[in-house]
Amino acid sequence: QAQLVESGGGLVQPGGSLRVSCAASGFTLDYLYVGWFRQAPGKEREGVSCWSSSDGSTHYADSVKGRFTISRDNAKDTVYLQMNSLKPEDTAVYYCAASPYGCGWYESLYDYWGQGTQVTVSS
Repeated sequence: QAQLVESGGGLVQPGGSLRVSCAASGFTLDYLYVGWFRQAPGKEREGVSCWSSSDGSTHYADSVKGRFTISRDNAKDTVYLQMNSLKPEDTAVYYCAASPYGCGWYESLYDYWGQGTQVTVSS
């Protein structure tokens, strides 16, 4: 069964760092665009970052620019989201998603979704 699997969430103090991972099962991330989204309690899901398979370009929401870095390990066929200088407002369930069409913040672009991993930023 084709699915995405996130891992690496957890509890971290404000100012700390965390890295979440996204791996594909049953298919490869080659030629796909991989995005990270998040959903905080009581809020709509929002796009955070995207990695483009066509040219390796990366995209970030303004709220995380300069703090988060998306990257891909080709050998492991895994996409990472490195999160630094974390703030309490970064607390959310983080989802990865894969699209054959391109990067963007519209969820309809993405055909594959993971189950999410909880990231909590709190002292």
